[in-house]
Amino acid sequence: MPEKDDVIPQSCPDGQGFLVFLCCNVCVCVSGYQQANVVVLPNQLADDFHAFCRSNPAPLPLLYRSQSGETSCPPLAQHADIRSPPGQQAERPGSWSDMVCFYLGCSFGFEGRLKEAGVPVRNVEQGRNVSMYRTAVPCVPAGAFSCPLVVTMRPVPAALLDAAVKVTHLNPLAHGAPVHIGDPALLGIQDLSRPDYGDAVELQPGDVTVFWACGVTAIEAILSKPPLAFSHSPGCMFLTDIPDSPTSTITPPTEAKPHPELTPLCFQVSQNPLLYSLVSQGTAAKIRQLEVMIGEDPGERGIRALFVQDELLRSCLALSHSSSVAITTGFPTHYMHSPPDETDGPPGAIAMATMLLSLGKQVTMVTDRRALEMNRTIIDEAVRTGVLKDAIPLVTFEDGGPDAARHFLCHHGDPNKPRFDHLVAIERSGRAADGNYYNMRAVNIKHLVDPVDDLFIAAKHIPGIGTTGIGDGGNELGMGKVKEKVQSLMPKGGLIACEVPADHAVTAGVSNWGGYAVACGLYLLHTCPAHLRYLRKGLGLEPVTSTEQLQDWTTNLPSVEKEESFLSTLVRFGIRSGKTGHLAMEVDGLTFHPTHSDMITRLLEATRGGRGTF
Repeated sequence: MPEKDDVIPQSCPDGQGFLVFLCCNVCVCVSGYQQANVVVLPNQLADDFHAFCRSNPAPLPLLYRSQSGETSCPPLAQHADIRSPPGQQAERPGSWSDMVCFYLGCSFGFEGRLKEAGVPVRNVEQGRNVSMYRTAVPCVPAGAFSCPLVVTMRPVPAALLDAAVKVTHLNPLAHGAPVHIGDPALLGIQDLSRPDYGDAVELQPGDVTVFWACGVTAIEAILSKPPLAFSHSPGCMFLTDIPDSPTSTITPPTEAKPHPELTPLCFQVSQNPLLYSLVSQGTAAKIRQLEVMIGEDPGERGIRALFVQDELLRSCLALSHSSSVAITTGFPTHYMHSPPDETDGPPGAIAMATMLLSLGKQVTMVTDRRALEMNRTIIDEAVRTGVLKDAIPLVTFEDGGPDAARHFLCHHGDPNKPRFDHLVAIERSGRAADGNYYNMRAVNIKHLVDPVDDLFIAAKHIPGIGTTGIGDGGNELGMGKVKEKVQSLMPKGGLIACEVPADHAVTAGVSNWGGYAVACGLYLLHTCPAHLRYLRKGLGLEPVTSTEQLQDWTTNLPSVEKEESFLSTLVRFGIRSGKTGHLAMEVDGLTFHPTHSDMITRLLEATRGGRGTF
C-alpha cells in the first residue's frame, strides 16, 4: 500500500478511561484509494458497536470487523498491521487478544471523484483538513452507544450541487450522498469558523455549505464508554489497497452500479433559512408527470400560460420537511347566495390535510369568520363519513393591528418560535393590487374575505415559514408569484391578479386537482429511499417502509369514493359550482363524473404505479 508520513500519537483522558489516537497509514491528502476510520474496542463491547454502526449507516459504513485479537484486515490491506505504521515493527500496547477492530468508510475516499467531476474541494485547495462539526442531531442508540451525529462540511458552488450529490451517492461506503445542504444552524451548528475537529475552510462567493455524515461520529460514541479504546486521529486515516472507484471490490454490486433513476437530484426548497432537499430522478419524474396532468385545462381558462415547472415538486419537498402546516381555502365567488362559497378548494384542502396527518404532521385549517361554524360542521361530517379519520383544528384570523399576523404565526409573537413552518392556500381569494378581492367576473367580494393574505406577507419576514399557493385563475392567494403573467395573459388579469406571492405557486386546471397532486407527491416522496435517507440524515436502518405504514399512506390518498362523498356533503350544505353556480355534483362547471373522477383515477395510477421503485 502507499506509505505516507506517520501521525504522532495522541492520548485523551475521558473521565473513565483513555482513548488513544493511533498512528495510521496516511495523512489527509492521499487520493486514489479508499480510506477508513478506525475504532478498536474491547471484545465485550464489539457487538453493541456493530449494532450501532448498522443503525447509523451514513456516518458509520462498516468496511470490515476483525476477529477478536486480529490485527490485520486482508480484505482492505494485505500487509497492514493496525498496531503500527507501514514498515515499522508492531508495538503491542498491552494485550491485544480481546480487542476488536472496526474499519469504517471515510469521505476522503470521494474527494478525488469530486475533482474529476469538476467540483472544487475547498479544503484541499486551501491545504487544510476538512471541517468536522458535532451536530444537535442524535444518532440512533444501540446497546451501550449513543452520541450526536458528526458531519464534514465542504463548500460547493450552487451550480455544481447536483454533480456533488451524484458523485458521492455512488460511493455509499464513503458516507454516500450529503445528509444536509444549506443553513448550518438547522443542524445545530452555530459557528462554521470553529469546527469541533479539523480546520475551518473558507467559502468562496456562490458556495453553499454541504454536509456529509462523518466517521468521527465513532469517536464521539466511544469517548465515555470503555476503559480503553483506540481510534485514528481525526483527519488522519487508515489507507487501504482498494481504489476509490465506486466499482471497488468492497462495494456491493447492487450499490456500485445503481439504476440511473435512483440517482438523487438537488432542489432548493427554502431561502430563509437556506435549505435544499434531495429526491431521486425517478420520483422527480413521477411528480413532474402529476404536474403535467393537473395542468390540463378542460374548462379552457388558459391556465397553462401560468405554468412554472417544478413548483409542485418544490412545494411537496418543502411540505415533506415541515412539521406543522396551516391550510386555508374559501372563495366566496357566489356573493348573491348564502353560503357564497364554491366547491373548488375544500376537497383539495382536505386531501392534503389527510395525507399530511398520516405522515405525522400537525395540520390546522384557517377559515373566514363568517364560515367558521359551517366548516366545523362539514369537517365533523367528513369524519363521520370516513373521509377524515379525525377532526382538524379550525381557526380564524382577523385584522387585529400591525402585529396581528406575527402573533398568529408565532408563539408570543416571537419570530424565533413559529407555530407553523408552512402555509398552504388552495383556491383562496387573493388580494389584488388595489386592496380588493375579485372573482373571475371582476366582481369585488372583499366584504366576504378575512385578511388571511396578511399571514403570507408576514411569513416572508419570519425565518422558517414557507408558503404555497394553489390556483386555477391567477386571482388566488399565492398567485402573486406569477402576477405578471396573470396581468398580461388572463382575462381581466390587470384588475383581478393577486398581488400576494407564495414561495411556490402550483397552477392547475382545477385547484382541487392541485391539492390531490400535493397529496400524491407527498406519498411518492415518502416512498423514495433517497429522500427518506436525506430526511433522516442517513440515520436509522435502511429506509424500508413497513407494510402497515404503507397501507396507511395508501388509504389516505385521495380516491374517487372519498372525493365523491365529500363533494356530496358540500352540495348538501348549499355550496355551489364555481363557474355555473349550480347546486350539483360539479366543480367549476365540470361534472364529477367523468371529468374529476377520471383525473383522480389517473393521478392514483401514476402515483401507485411509481411507488417503491425510485
